[in-house]
Amino acid sequence: MWKLLRPRSATLRLWQVMVLLAIFAFWWAMTTPGFIPPFMFENDRQAAFFFGEPVKIFVRIWDWFVTDHDIYGHLWVTLLETVLAFASGTAAGLVIGMWLALSPIAAAILDPYIKALNSMPRVILAPIFAVWFGLGIASKVALGFTLVFFIVFFNVYQGVKEVSPTVLANARMLGAGRNQLLRHVYLPSATSWVFSSLHTSVGLAFVGAVVGEYLGSARGVGYLILQAEGTFDINTVMAGILVLTAFALVLDGVVGRVEAHLMRWQPRAGETEKL
Repeated sequence: MWKLLRPRSATLRLWQVMVLLAIFAFWWAMTTPGFIPPFMFENDRQAAFFFGEPVKIFVRIWDWFVTDHDIYGHLWVTLLETVLAFASGTAAGLVIGMWLALSPIAAAILDPYIKALNSMPRVILAPIFAVWFGLGIASKVALGFTLVFFIVFFNVYQGVKEVSPTVLANARMLGAGRNQLLRHVYLPSATSWVFSSLHTSVGLAFVGAVVGEYLGSARGVGYLILQAEGTFDINTVMAGILVLTAFALVLDGVVGRVEAHLMRWQPRAGETEKL
């Protein structure tokens, strides 16, 4: 029954585009004079003031990228901060998570400190990082690093802990050494956990970059949004949000492509059903 309801891959993208167009059509109707239910707002212009107008938002995006070409410098700064935070947080989470998972004594000693750091609201660290590292890229990368690190760390740690004892026993019986166990048993087990966390980490890396730009910056998409909020320019604010969302989806797609390449050994859902 589920197979009958599931859309084919050829039409899946079409359905997704149709849903997106329906959302923007609804947004346009609700912010266009004459379409607003009278009980929701006092006048026809209030909805446009609070939620923006899709046509003007897309015109603003067009001006940024085509007419004025004034967003590329800001976008480059935000993307650089995001990629650096994402890469450094992922690498550190992978290494430290693997180390503590394979070192029970070190994990037991550091456990309360890791839990304390993880429970701390990392956003409040942004002003401290600004004092430590200044208002440049370093403070935004540091904030994004703290958001990405713990997600990757806990997934890697759990992935290594979930390795089957039977698989380990068989590998040792076949003469596998520590390095071979790390390469052929622990890393493949942790890889699926890592990629499940990376899709979330992409968005959090953007959050770190934009929040840091909010608190102190002269460049970046977050800076553009902050300037627009100061003048109550909701259309520019929404344009900035759409641009950030689009590029977050692009980075998430890149992560998905890398995941598909590295996880070719893992059976897909359709192949599992056939088996």
